[in-house]
Amino acid sequence: MYNIWNNFFYEPLYNGLIFLISVIPGGNVAIAIILLTIIVKLILYPLSQKSITTQAKMKSLEGEISSIKNKHKENKEAVARETMELYKKHSVNPFSGCLTIIIQLPIIIALYFVFFKGLTPEDGVIYSFVHFPENINTFFLGFIDVTKKSIVLAIFAGITQYIQTDLSLPKSSPVSSGKISFADEFSRSMNMQMRYFLPVLIIFVAYTTSAAVSLYFITSSLFMIGQEYLVKKKTNTLLLETKS
Repeated sequence: MYNIWNNFFYEPLYNGLIFLISVIPGGNVAIAIILLTIIVKLILYPLSQKSITTQAKMKSLEGEISSIKNKHKENKEAVARETMELYKKHSVNPFSGCLTIIIQLPIIIALYFVFFKGLTPEDGVIYSFVHFPENINTFFLGFIDVTKKSIVLAIFAGITQYIQTDLSLPKSSPVSSGKISFADEFSRSMNMQMRYFLPVLIIFVAYTTSAAVSLYFITSSLFMIGQEYLVKKKTNTLLLETKS
């Protein structure tokens, strides 16, 4: 299992980073990290696009789902049946996002280890056609060493992660005076943890490792924010045409 992860995920990404550093004038590591992150995101774009489209559709249907819940307050089976019928009508698969995340996890973990281990020649890892650069510039914007810790980039990584999470998650509906189901309470709890705990975790991980990891998180979040905006704009237009 380790060999599969190493051969198909870690080594290609490590060599990709080394190759980019060697071809970028001055061997700027920060630019190489940004480019590698964007390249990986572009490769994963079809998968993430499907997940974002599903989230956008589900978010736009919140009003209709609330109406279904109010209509069948004491009948959970009717709520589940009509909700699934609504999803089917708009071609929404609520479980597609989970599969997308699972597929992307090995790549995300491999990228993390590429930046975490640092830029040192690894025997048996570097491909024969990739040459380790003689000159390496590890400074971002001329004064932030990406091999060192950076509280500024770590905080910015957390902020961009919060913005991305806030865009992707549905807004929490106000708590009614009636009885709240376990499912609603669990959903609300997960929403809050993803919205606030994840950015804090990103800040902690980014600061305790290196500015290179922070830069990866920032680039990834900014890419996803742009993708969220474009996909949701297109999805909302399609939904309006469907409803009309």
